[in-house]
This record gives sequence, C-alpha cells and structure tokens, in this order.
Amino acid sequence: MSAPEPTGTPETPGTPEFADSPDATAIADQAVALDMLLVDGALWPAIRMLPANAAVRLVLEIARHPGGALRRAGELAEELGRIAVGNSELAPGPKDRRFADEAWRSNPVLRRLLQAYLATSTVGTELVAETDLDWRDRERLGFAMDNLVAALSPSNNPLLNPLGWRAAAQSRGSSALTGVRNLVADLASAPRVPTMVASDAFEVGKDLAVTEGAVVLRTEVFELIQYTPRTAQVRSRPLVIVPPVINKYYIADLRPGRSLIEYLVAQGQQVFVVSWRNPDASHRSWNLDTYGQAILDALDAARRITEADAVIPLGFCSGGILLSMALAALTHRGEADRFAGFALGVCVLDQSRAGTASALIDERTAALAKFASSVRGYLDGRALAEVFAWLRPDDLVWNYWVNNYLQGRQPPAFDILYWNADTTRMATGLHHAFVDMGLANAMVAPGGITMLGAPVDLSEVKTDGYVLAGVADHISPWQSCFRSARLFGGDVTFVLSSSGHIASIVNPPTNPKASYRAARTSGDAEAWQADTTLTKGSWWPDFLAWLGERSGPDKPAPEALGAPGYSVVTAAPGSYVLER
Repeated sequence: MSAPEPTGTPETPGTPEFADSPDATAIADQAVALDMLLVDGALWPAIRMLPANAAVRLVLEIARHPGGALRRAGELAEELGRIAVGNSELAPGPKDRRFADEAWRSNPVLRRLLQAYLATSTVGTELVAETDLDWRDRERLGFAMDNLVAALSPSNNPLLNPLGWRAAAQSRGSSALTGVRNLVADLASAPRVPTMVASDAFEVGKDLAVTEGAVVLRTEVFELIQYTPRTAQVRSRPLVIVPPVINKYYIADLRPGRSLIEYLVAQGQQVFVVSWRNPDASHRSWNLDTYGQAILDALDAARRITEADAVIPLGFCSGGILLSMALAALTHRGEADRFAGFALGVCVLDQSRAGTASALIDERTAALAKFASSVRGYLDGRALAEVFAWLRPDDLVWNYWVNNYLQGRQPPAFDILYWNADTTRMATGLHHAFVDMGLANAMVAPGGITMLGAPVDLSEVKTDGYVLAGVADHISPWQSCFRSARLFGGDVTFVLSSSGHIASIVNPPTNPKASYRAARTSGDAEAWQADTTLTKGSWWPDFLAWLGERSGPDKPAPEALGAPGYSVVTAAPGSYVLER
C-alpha cells in the first residue's frame, strides 16, 4: 500500500497579501500556541521580544495617565535607598535556582545587585500588568518583559555569577576557554540557543526507541511499526499512536522504564506507532489530506494485521489535530465502527484565546511566515526548537547559558531534551494549512474545514474519548484542551496531569511526583478542576484500564509480526526516524 497523491498545492512564492477585512482583528484573536510556534518558526523568534506597536501604545497610555508610573517610580526609589544602606529584605523565591549559591546572600555587593534586580524587575512587570491596555497588548508586552527580566538577571553575567568564578578557579581558567568554545559552536548553526543536551548523548535504536518491534508498512509518508508482544495473551483491538508531525515518534518510546509503548506492551496491549518521514523541499505539497490519508492507511493496516474489528488511535499534539480530522472524515463516511474509541494528548482543537500565545500572532506575521516556508519548501524544525526555548527562557536558555558558557560544562544527558533537539521539518502545504486553520479556529464550527472531501464536525464523533492535558503546559494550555474535549459528541474522559507539555506524556508509574485528575467533561474547565479528586501517581495505569474496557477480549499473542500483504520491512525503530 502507498500514500495517495497529495491534493492541493501550497501558494507559490511571491509577495504575501495581507487581509484588510473589517473582521481581521477578530480572526487574529483566535490564534493559539501551536499557531504561534509555526509562525515564529518560519520567521525570527526575536520579533516577539520587540512588540513595537504595543510599546508605543504603552508609552502613550502612561503619558495620558502618569500617576501610576510616578507612584511606581517613587516606590522603586525608596526600595533602592533601603538596598543601598543594607536595610532591604528583598530575597528571591525559595525555588529560584538562579540564586541558590550562598554568595548571593553573604557577599554584600552581590546581595545588593540581586536586590536591585528584583526591585526593578518587579516594578517593570507590575507597570505593564496595571496599565489600561487591551488584552493583546498586555500579553505581548508581558511576554517581552518576562524575556527582558530573564535576560538581565545578574546570574547571567559572567563577571558576577559566583558559579563562574568558582569553576574558573578550580579549573585554573580552562572552564572559561571551554565556555567560549561552547558559545562559538552554538552560534555557528541553528538553533542559536545554548545546547541543552550533547548530540552524542544518546543513539536512537540503541539508547532510545529500543522496544522490540518491526516496520510492517512503509509508504512515501510514513512507516508503521508493530511492537512484539510481551505476554502470552493480548487484547484484541490494537492501539495506534499518531505522533506530532513536528517531532519524532519516540517521545512515546524513550529510555527503558520511561517508555509508554514499553509499558503498554508489557501489560498485553497490542501497539502500533506511525513514524513520519522527515520531509524536504521535494515534499512541499504534502498537506492536510496527505497526512489524513496516511493516518487512515495506518489504522486500516493495524486493523487488518491484528484481524480486529476496530482499533483505538492515540494522537499527540499536532498528530492529535490530524487524527481528530481523520476520525471526523471516517464518521462522515459512515465508517465510525472502524475505531472503538480515541485518545488525545496535549492537543488543542478549540484554539480561541489561549493566553499569551494567542496574543502573539496576527494575520500579517502569519502571511509572512507562510511566504517564508513557501520559499524554502518546508518549515525547519531547528527554528521550532529555538521558539520552544524562548517560551521558557529561564529553564531552557539562561540555565544552560550559565552551565555551558559561564561554568564551561557539558549539559547533562536528558532523554526528553535529546528528543526535542532531534527535530523534524514540516512540509509547506501542511504548514500553511495549520496556520490558516489556527487563525480561523476552523475546528470549532461544524464544516469549518474539510479533510479528504468530508466536512469536519467533531460533534458527530460519538465514540468514547480519553483526553490528556498538562496543568503546567505552556504550549497547549490545559483549559484549551478541556474545551477541545467538549467538541466531541461522545463520552469523553478528561485527564489533567501534574506536569507540563512533554512531562505529562512521559509520566511512568515510577515517577514519585506524579499526580492527575480524571473525570468526564462537564461545565467549564475551572469548575471541573474544583470538582475532581487529585490522584497520586501516573495516569498510565488509568489509561491502560480505560483501554482494557474498549480493547475487546484477550486472545493468543501472534507468533510473528506483520501479516499477508504486510511483510516485515526492517526492525524497529525503522529508517524514517533516523533521517535528519
């Protein structure tokens, strides 16, 4: 079997046209995190640090109503006076790792510099928050202010940070030379942010993605991996995992003990996973229909190989968006009996006002981003990695700035960060479709978008659902995931993990800090959260139990992988996941 020819073509390179319609602002209000990533990834993330128009409106607002700014300036002057004479009690929060070294408290110069930084940054942040601007300007300026505050931290200064001094003294200056070499190496190629994990820290197929299995179908667009059963009896209906199209599939198969696939297979669940091909310029026309048909082909292959009457698909992030559209298309065709339930992880379908992210994009920047990817033929995954980093600068930029450059150390080997750096490109056709879909919030209205010629109406999808979100997710806000879950017409269980975007997925039962809430969707997000019980532990066993109720009776495990027409192509992890 092979993927169908893609339908439609992306717009050809040329001068982008900008909408001047009366409701352009209203449309732009619908943008969300994924949309912002795809726009910034095609352009230059630093444009978010320079919200020029919003800054002008801030200055004008302060000029019209100077009272608040004058009051804040007076408070800052008083606090700086107390700092100068040593009477200030300002101190960083107990969880602020930037200033954990005792020298920030014991050294009088460092203590005063730290307190002056805390006082000034607090005033700047509160001034933006209190100014009478619309929500979009306030979010844009707040984002820029947060990045500025993070950048100006005295802990980032090589002349001030005691960790840098100590490393230089202990290494007799060699740490400083190593730090300079690290900096030059990082600036030489994208993404131009500090390295979060060494490129040779892991090897896919050796350290990561090592669960035993084989590729049983290869098309131009994807490889389908079937995993070897670990139990004598297996559940009849298989789980088919659809990963994000902007990342490699092995987020579900990290190191042993941290692999969702390994866990499920060990419990008797039959598991397949889609491994997307890494597109290049020759694949620029791949679009929604290309990936939608690929998903349907993968579901059909898993069903035929296992001789099951139906499958249960699980889609993560952008893969979940495509999966939801494909399921709506199947339902519209009258083929909803081909899936016995569905699951989504950290996936936003209702893309209305998702906090900061929805404020950081407008139609003009979206059009420029589409133009940029048209010229290249794809959206470069390394640019996306840079955008991800600047969304959490303290954790993902300045933390490694201190470690790699000031201390001259190598970053620790962390499997999630290695996966995050192992980037994937996005074809121009799909990039354009995602940007347009996000701006229009097209998944909310029945028939607002089509897939494979069928109108997408999620309310027609009436099979049971299981929707996961992370309470600390900065990419897919959990409230947006909750609203998305309510778009479906069936009985949907919503699960709120205690972690963020990726850690909510990689959440093995051995994680002592894990907790979650799980209940059927009802009311609004905050009311649901208040009415549900917090359960200690990972959501993985809960998901396994949910699958068990819908996976049919157990049967003897197959003696070999594949089936007639689906011969083993190569051993897992396959070849597409290794493409750079």
